[in-house]
Amino acid sequence: MGRGDKKSRRGKIANRSFGARRPRKIKKRPTVEEKIDIKKKK
Repeated sequence: MGRGDKKSRRGKIANRSFGARRPRKIKKRPTVEEKIDIKKKK
């Protein structure tokens, strides 16, 4: 288990891939309510 292991976190980083051990970061999208509030404030 190390850099060559495709199932471990280190292996995912070395292989530049994502999976259950290394999920992608979720980009937080603004909600519809937040968009409406921003327009009203200006």
